[in-house]
Amino acid sequence: MKKGFYNRFWRWHFFAGIFIAPLLITLTLSGIGYLFFPEVENQLYDDLFFGDSESNEQLTIEEGIEKVEKDFHGFAVTKISIMEEPYNTRLTLTDEAGEQKYVFLDEQNQIVGSQNAANTYSNVMRSIHSSLFVGGTPVNYLVELAACWAIFLLISGLYMTFKGKILTRKANGSKNFRNKKLHALIGVIITIPMVVIIFTGLPWSAVMGNIIYTTASNNAPELELNPPTSDINEIPWATRQEETPASDDPHAHHHGGSSQSEHNEFMISVGQLIDEVESENISKPYSIVYPSADDGVYIVSKGSNSGVTGLDVSPSEEMTTYFDQYSGEYIAAVNYEDYNLLQKWFTWGIPLHEGHLFGWPNKVLNLVVCLAFLFVIFWGFKTWLSRKKKDKFSAPPKNFKGLSIGFIVLMVLLGILIPLFGISLIIVALIECIVIFVKKNKE
Repeated sequence: MKKGFYNRFWRWHFFAGIFIAPLLITLTLSGIGYLFFPEVENQLYDDLFFGDSESNEQLTIEEGIEKVEKDFHGFAVTKISIMEEPYNTRLTLTDEAGEQKYVFLDEQNQIVGSQNAANTYSNVMRSIHSSLFVGGTPVNYLVELAACWAIFLLISGLYMTFKGKILTRKANGSKNFRNKKLHALIGVIITIPMVVIIFTGLPWSAVMGNIIYTTASNNAPELELNPPTSDINEIPWATRQEETPASDDPHAHHHGGSSQSEHNEFMISVGQLIDEVESENISKPYSIVYPSADDGVYIVSKGSNSGVTGLDVSPSEEMTTYFDQYSGEYIAAVNYEDYNLLQKWFTWGIPLHEGHLFGWPNKVLNLVVCLAFLFVIFWGFKTWLSRKKKDKFSAPPKNFKGLSIGFIVLMVLLGILIPLFGISLIIVALIECIVIFVKKNKE
């Protein structure tokens, strides 16, 4: 039975590696690309981020926004990212079809230039990493499934390394054993940091992300109204789906309480809002999200995982503040201190995953772990090829003599902890049963 336990681990480890290796390589390479997006974008978009327009005329922020919306007909400003110097202010514009553009204003609030949001380096890397640049629910599930099975690969590899005493056995001179030993050694070294990286990335996933957020939201601060939409990157992850309080709309009867009006005539100006923000001692950088309805509010937030170059802050500085869109009155705020334990954990975990929690050492650590992971994948294939017989697949031996209690307990625990993995595990088990049935009928 013990040998059967080992062989089953080996077989599932082998086939999982064969099928998901292309996905894991894609996710790892795109993750490395995203790791350095601030440094890359500071160079690629130097003129937009730090440059000046040709005009020296000083405009107010409202005049700048009005000019932008006039020049970009069909688009409306929905977010404003107020950066620390030397970064320019970034406006996010959205049209009725949901397409977005970024427009940058200099110190005079004059237009410096614009970008198509979907084509920026950070958004391209993020799109590849989260949805393989294809998008859609099935693809998102596939990406999450690859991450889940990567955890199984690491755990099963760890078990086989120590159970098979690969690291302590004397070299027998064979090339296959040397390859296996190196594959196992690097795998053992990176198991813990790689599992941490994978788990801290799961809050953005489809199934586990919703489960984590729902669990984290228990006993969290509850604010009433419409939740902010999921594509508002500047709102911190911990409060991104929280309901927001409503503005007291004394003018609703003037415009019939219409469903959505980002720029109705009764709203306070952005300049007035910025004065209110400063009076609340909210320092740069921060983002301003326009109200999404007549009874909506201005959302002013500081996030540690905004995905915007120059906008991230330390997790302990995170805050989401709400201001009445008509009076500018401060309504409420959710600060880092208000988060529950799980929210705080992922507020620190996400920037750790993205590589900017503790500066360059974080980036270097993540880079080394990712490169080592790629090496483990490559060396795993090399190990297989070194023992593969010509014209044969040379998969690990089948073992259908039953399952040990330890194996069942481990699979059930992983299936409960990672539901998508559990579902796929049931499918794999059914396939194994079909293989057994077919084999018995042929005998």
